[in-house]
Formats: sequence, structure tokens, C-alpha cells
Amino acid sequence: MSPEGLVLIGTLGFAALEAAGWDAEAIGGLTLGADPVAYAIAYTSAVHGRPIRAFTVRKEPKAHGTGQLIEGPFHRGDRVVIAEDVITTGASALRAAAAVRQAGGSVAGVFAVVDRDEGGRESIEQAGLSVVSLTSAADIIEQMP
Repeated sequence: MSPEGLVLIGTLGFAALEAAGWDAEAIGGLTLGADPVAYAIAYTSAVHGRPIRAFTVRKEPKAHGTGQLIEGPFHRGDRVVIAEDVITTGASALRAAAAVRQAGGSVAGVFAVVDRDEGGRESIEQAGLSVVSLTSAADIIEQMP
């Protein structure tokens, strides 16, 4: 959540989404891990003239207010990217994808900053979703002194 981290993730994440060709209208995922990732990419997308709206998927609907699972500028019919900070089991991404589908959206794919190489990518892909990650745990460990 540092300014430098948001600039880096926003820039690299937006470029990765463009390269994937997912043509999403919105990006978001299960709160809290996905939130700064989605917001950074949404900001960067606006700077580049290709706005992608950010949303948050709650873990449980609020008992008051709108009572919705998805908060923010998500619209029925949106094509979305599910955001993750780290993929471990894939359960958070799949839970967010289910909420999006239940609300009338479609999922273009899952974007993660780090894939921990613990089977999460495979679980998500077995559910029929493409995964793009900026790096993996193995890559990070390889760069450590």
C-alpha cells in the first residue's frame, strides 16, 4: 500500500492486463488483499485513457446499507478481472469469481501479483479461468541473496 508499491503494481498490472487481451471493464476481488491491487490498476488505466473500474467483493454481505457482496462501480454484464495480491490455494479468487457471476458479470481471468506455487493457479485453471501473475514465489526466492 506504499505509494511506490501502488505505482509499480498499477503500471505492471495494467500492462499485464493489456498483454493478456482480456478487455475488462472492471477489476476487483475479495477484500482486503485484492483492494490495493485493483485500485492501483484502475488508477493507472485512467491515466492511460483506458479506464477500468475497481470494485470490492466483501467476505459477507453487510447487514445494513445495500446488503450487497460487491461494492463499488460494478455493473451487471461487466467483463471483469479478478485481482489477487497472492495466490495460494486459489479459493479467494474462485470465491470472488462466484460472487461476480452471481451478480451477473463474467470473468475474463485472474490477475495476481505473486503466485506462491502451492496449487492455487492449477485450481483456478481447472475452474476454467486463465491466470496471469507478475511473479512467483520461486522467482522471488531465486533473487534473494
